[in-house]
Amino acid sequence: MSGITGKAVVAQSGGPTAVINASAGGVIETALANSSTFTAVYGAHNGILGVLREELFDLGKEDPRQIKLLSRSPSAALGSCRYKLKSLEASRADYERILEVFRAHDVRFFFYIGGNDSMDTADKLVTLAGETGYEMVVVGVPKTIDNDLAYTDHCPGYGSVAKYTATTAMEAGRDTESLYTHDTTTVMEVMGRNAGWIAASAGLARRSPEDAPHLIYLPEVPFSKEQFVADVKGCMAEFGRCFIVAGEGIRDADGNNIAEVGGSFAKDAFGHTQLGGAGQALRMVVESEVGVKCRYNNAGTSQRNARHFASGADVAEAHMAGAAAVEAALAGTTSKMVSLVRQDDGGRYRCTTGLVDLADVANAEKPVPREYVNEAGNGVTEAFLEYARPLIAGTAELEMGADGLPIYARLARHWVEKKTGRDYRT
Repeated sequence: MSGITGKAVVAQSGGPTAVINASAGGVIETALANSSTFTAVYGAHNGILGVLREELFDLGKEDPRQIKLLSRSPSAALGSCRYKLKSLEASRADYERILEVFRAHDVRFFFYIGGNDSMDTADKLVTLAGETGYEMVVVGVPKTIDNDLAYTDHCPGYGSVAKYTATTAMEAGRDTESLYTHDTTTVMEVMGRNAGWIAASAGLARRSPEDAPHLIYLPEVPFSKEQFVADVKGCMAEFGRCFIVAGEGIRDADGNNIAEVGGSFAKDAFGHTQLGGAGQALRMVVESEVGVKCRYNNAGTSQRNARHFASGADVAEAHMAGAAAVEAALAGTTSKMVSLVRQDDGGRYRCTTGLVDLADVANAEKPVPREYVNEAGNGVTEAFLEYARPLIAGTAELEMGADGLPIYARLARHWVEKKTGRDYRT
């Protein structure tokens, strides 16, 4: 499709990250610099919902300083969403509406920054465009803190959440250590419903055996309450304290999430199931079965948006991925997602980009390999640490205000006039 010209739309999807805006910045800056191909560059407000609702804004009219600030800003500046389109048959009206909006505005390029579901949407859009004879280029840009996208060595967003998680475990672990005569144990719950990459990253904090975290539990390893109790007791006997990191999606051998209603892991004195997250369930097990006080920490959305402590490598690679998507489009490439490729440069880490089929990435998941988990299933191996260390390297630059706080981008959003003549209701 080389030689095609027209407008471009960039959209963000799913949970925000510390670097998804850096990817958007890479797309926007590179596209605006190639105006002979991209006659305009629009942002979709709140991801694919913005396209469906024809809520587009002209990024070429933004203050260039704000565009530059995107790479130093957290969250999703264009606006994100969690709106899942199903198959072409089940959601055909939605896909047809997307093409209707694109036709009305002469949008010939679509850059979708997101995870598994986003790549699936992009892939199906390519299929329908081909069926209807609408010539356009669609390129995906990977994004997920969960690091579970297949066919890429790692995902933009993971390096920063890994750095934040490891440092939080390191600092909170020192708190437990200083007060271990009273606050004997701590459970720290992190994101990761199906994959344990974030939980595993806490292992980077452990420079010596006594350092936190002492125990790490991932969704990939079936959870046993009996073994957990034994693990904690063993840790208490060795160190006099125990710091535990758990992924929110840890589950038993039957696939039941330990925090699910009706589970048997956390019950009160009357035998009633106590509701809460995985970390809360583990806290109750520690207090009831081990008999020591246990604190519960949940980083919540702070872990994925902590731009103030982002990985320098992660920011650079996220921007690179966005720019690479536009460069691929300029070459006429479509129906691909940009991947991050690890290179061995004389024993030093180096990252480049590649391209993989959207259809291969769509809805596929990459779990933590078993060789990255220790034999006991309660920690990580040196192989994982070697994999993860380069991803958290470097300090990401911030622009600081006179008030001592970071300055983040705020887009003005100059709205594009609607042309389809009808509203869309989800």
